[in-house]
Amino acid sequence: MNPASVRLFLEVADTGSLSKVALRRQTVQSHISRQIADFEASCGGRLFHRTGRGVTLTELGERAARRLRAWLHDTEQLESEMRADAGQLLGEVRLGILPSAAHPLMTRLFEALQREHPGIRLSIAEAQGAELDLMLDTGAVDLAILFRAQQPNGRDEKALCVAHTYLVAAPGDALTRAPVLAFEQLRDLRLVLPRRPGQWRQTLDEAARACGFRLDAAVEADSLTTQKELAAAVPGLYAVLGPYAVAEAVATGRLQASQLVEPDLCRHVVLAMPSQGKLSAATRAVAAQIQALTERWGHQLTEPAPG
Repeated sequence: MNPASVRLFLEVADTGSLSKVALRRQTVQSHISRQIADFEASCGGRLFHRTGRGVTLTELGERAARRLRAWLHDTEQLESEMRADAGQLLGEVRLGILPSAAHPLMTRLFEALQREHPGIRLSIAEAQGAELDLMLDTGAVDLAILFRAQQPNGRDEKALCVAHTYLVAAPGDALTRAPVLAFEQLRDLRLVLPRRPGQWRQTLDEAARACGFRLDAAVEADSLTTQKELAAAVPGLYAVLGPYAVAEAVATGRLQASQLVEPDLCRHVVLAMPSQGKLSAATRAVAAQIQALTERWGHQLTEPAPG
């Protein structure tokens, strides 16, 4: 069994789309389709149902995905351990991250790995919390940086930092000139909020109910970029975001932000690892670098300003 063919099969299974995989790999869809057909022939049966909206796993494909995911993990781990014994870390580490962790953390992580472990190749997937949990549970990623409502206390999650919550508006907005605001101040404000269902939207709705009012969602959008752009462009429209999502825009004067208190809706940013299975040497090295970077930055996702 060729590990490269198995990786391609699992990538198509995870995305449900030949075209998306072709785009990621910068090739044509027909090439991906031929490779999948060859792999199906080697497995003795159809692994995918082809539909007008993509592909779905057949019953044989579902069984194959479960077994091959475990086989690939064990194979890569064995290769990594053998190379580690030889004094060199090699291999791919699949990392799932929140959008707000993309920069500068991923940039600095890549630079550190290039210096210390140039044989490690990063594969970074950006997604929201629930999707990241699913990717971790199914083995689609080896590590994930995500939010938790509570301080982690298990061996498979390491605390990186704490993120408070901010009301964000266009520069010059009178309400967000104050450094802090009670959550009750959101009453009757026109807001851009993440769509339901979603854990963060549920948290915001529950906080509002506890204060005796309902949030007024003038517009709903899951994209952090869309939320920020709307708040920056439309006077009287506010977003409710974490510090890492808005740090750059606040620093450059494109947005203005006040920390929300009473309640203080703080979330814990954690580095999550699979609850089952042993981490490869390369994965352990990436995890250690992430923890070292955030610790060096004072337990933040962004590096401190120079000086």
